[in-house]
Amino acid sequence: MKYIIGRKIGMVQLFDVNGHLLPATVVQCEPNLVLEAKEKRIKVGYDKVDVKKLNKPQQGLFKKLKAQPHRIIAEFDNLSNTYKQGDLIKVDAFTKGELVDIQGYTKGRGYTGAIVRWNFKCGPKSHGAGYPHRYQGSIAFGRGGSQGQRVPKGKKMAGRYGHELVTTENLTVLESLLKWNVLLILGAIPGPSDTVIIIKSSVKKPTKKNEFTIISKEIKEQILEENEKLEDKEALREANLEAEAKAEAEAKAEEAKKLAEEKQKEAEAKAIEKASAAEQKKIEEAKKEETK
Repeated sequence: MKYIIGRKIGMVQLFDVNGHLLPATVVQCEPNLVLEAKEKRIKVGYDKVDVKKLNKPQQGLFKKLKAQPHRIIAEFDNLSNTYKQGDLIKVDAFTKGELVDIQGYTKGRGYTGAIVRWNFKCGPKSHGAGYPHRYQGSIAFGRGGSQGQRVPKGKKMAGRYGHELVTTENLTVLESLLKWNVLLILGAIPGPSDTVIIIKSSVKKPTKKNEFTIISKEIKEQILEENEKLEDKEALREANLEAEAKAEAEAKAEEAKKLAEEKQKEAEAKAIEKASAAEQKKIEEAKKEETK
């Protein structure tokens, strides 16, 4: 089981190699210091702070642990004794494509009515209904004295809405950027920006695993190189087609020239035959006159 404490920065839009848009949450995870390692539990500190900003009990705790003061302290399981005191938990503990559960507090929305808080239906808005538009209605149960006329525990009523501890399960790690201590998580996570969250290994893992390939700088360069190769291939294909068309036009021109020469020869031969026939006719006519 792996854990890390981080801070939600905001959301961005990424694209995979197929052109699909991926909504991603940016989580800043500075290295977590293991303050204390017990038999099956570890105590982790996050967000370094000046010792003067801590109260006396907290100062005494860090003095006892002989560790640098941190604003946030959390305890996690250490069943496999993976971590020792003084170790740093970094974002490279989580790999690309890994499924995680994220725990955090939802946005606080203050005191709201039952319609906003529990999505109740509004009351009638006409026909002399008075003002029940935003009322939640009766809160007691029972009809008369035969049954308890009281409000049951857990009744959905108006009250403080939000700021509840929520765990979002089976979110995919898109990228683990150790250089900037950043994790890119697919989808939305609880809480507003700048809220502290806990990221841990997924417990209820689904059978199907989501795999995405984000267009990073290296992948972009690779795609550009492939496009250049495709463009070169396309240019070569066009050049070949042009050469073939030129050769075909030249062949047609040569064939047309040969046909023209053959026709000219045929015409000349016919003219010679015609001239010889006319000459032969003249000779025959001359002979006939001589015989007369």
